[in-house]
Amino acid sequence: PLASFMGQHTMAELFEIAIEHSWMLAPANSPREIHDSPQLASRGFFEPLHHFERFPRRFAVVRSADAEVVPMCAESAAPLLPADASAQVAWRDRSADPVALADARQGPMALAGVRVVEFGSGAAGPVVTRYLAEQGATVIKIESLSRPDFLRIYALGPDNPHGYEGSTLFNVLNVNKKSITLNLKEPSGLEVARRIIHWADAVLENFAPKAMRGFGLDYESMAAEKPDLVMVSSCMNGQTGPQRNYPGFGTQGSALSGFNFLTGWPDREPMGPAGTITDSLSPRFAAASILAGLLYRRRTGRGVYVDVSQVECGLYSLSPWLLDYSENERISMRMGNRSIRTAPHGAFPCQGEDRWVALSVWSDAEWLELAAAMSLDAANRERFGKGEARLADEDALEALISEWTSQQTREQVEEILQARGLEAVAVKDFGDLNEDPQLAAREHLVTLPHPVCGEWLFERNGFRLQGSPSGYTKACPVLGEHTEEILRDVLRLSEVEVAAFLASEGVETAPDEG
Repeated sequence: PLASFMGQHTMAELFEIAIEHSWMLAPANSPREIHDSPQLASRGFFEPLHHFERFPRRFAVVRSADAEVVPMCAESAAPLLPADASAQVAWRDRSADPVALADARQGPMALAGVRVVEFGSGAAGPVVTRYLAEQGATVIKIESLSRPDFLRIYALGPDNPHGYEGSTLFNVLNVNKKSITLNLKEPSGLEVARRIIHWADAVLENFAPKAMRGFGLDYESMAAEKPDLVMVSSCMNGQTGPQRNYPGFGTQGSALSGFNFLTGWPDREPMGPAGTITDSLSPRFAAASILAGLLYRRRTGRGVYVDVSQVECGLYSLSPWLLDYSENERISMRMGNRSIRTAPHGAFPCQGEDRWVALSVWSDAEWLELAAAMSLDAANRERFGKGEARLADEDALEALISEWTSQQTREQVEEILQARGLEAVAVKDFGDLNEDPQLAAREHLVTLPHPVCGEWLFERNGFRLQGSPSGYTKACPVLGEHTEEILRDVLRLSEVEVAAFLASEGVETAPDEG
């Protein structure tokens, strides 16, 4: 019945039905549908730039507290404050902040003293603030006992003795954070949340567009009380436009932004990338947006609001693909591991079960190096000597290379070809990464004690800042672990105020905590 129903409608018609009924159904868009999108048109995603008529210009809409739109491609840096005003809004010295000191370990961490509050659930928001927490920012995560993060719920089951605390995905995304449990439907819960926002330098939220407005915690409401607030919202389609309320996760974002159309084999249906690509991609943009917002405030004394669209982040990353269509009327489709620009380009089998090496050759000179490593005969060396010839008969080329790689381990192929300056890397799984000497040397995987689950392995982000230590000092928080601490030590409430909030319905505490 489902296939019959789908077959009676076009892709565009099905998407309109999904929008109307809040179905999590998304078309596998090609550049044609993307360029015709009314949602993107309403947000000015495509704009003229130099000789391009339709250039992907933005992944977010930015405005200041007074509703002025802040250009994303400014010709010059934001204006500095007058000298006589700069002291009033100078970057706050947090050297005496006990929360910052607790996170700083030894030496100044890059974001020590920066205060961030996170609203939302899932992956797209927590990945953003994990970047900041690793660099020393104090991150407070607003949670709920009555409506836990769905990533915590995923862990529930007979094989998990730790309940809400046993979720692998939740735990690795929320390392180094503090958790307070509030009921935002209650006035006392909203009051605590509002006070935390006043304490914070920046707010990150990834709720649906209507949620923060419903709580009265949206940017317009909070900027009226705190004009220098930096706030970043990250949802599927952004906060504006006719499709802003369309619900979804990274799976839908992957389809809408073209990744599903591009991923898979040319003679098969779209596959989509492994994992939810926009849930992983957009946090990189959102984290940079928070830092840019803090820098903007430092320069100007003004707050800023950044409305990040996960779909637009995905599209922005595929700009060459979109421009190839608008400029050349060409739609590139999925082609497995191959490239339109060079050959060979793919993964080749090696000795062992499901063992592979990724290999790319980018010039005729590199081909000669590969041919020499393979001890290839003169006829085949000459047959595939030019890039055009390699692209013209990739099946035969890949068969030739596979015959050679399959006789060796992936490590042997990697070593031989890298010694000749070629791009060749063993394809590794998570088990391999745990034993990788390069990751070990960079302390990429860190073991920390979890208060419920015991020792837990956490993965750091992939960059280090010169002269500034970074890393994690504590595991992910137990649900509501820091509720009293935040009321007392962060908001600096009196004992009477703390007791009153804990007794209210807005501040949620576990039964054994009161």
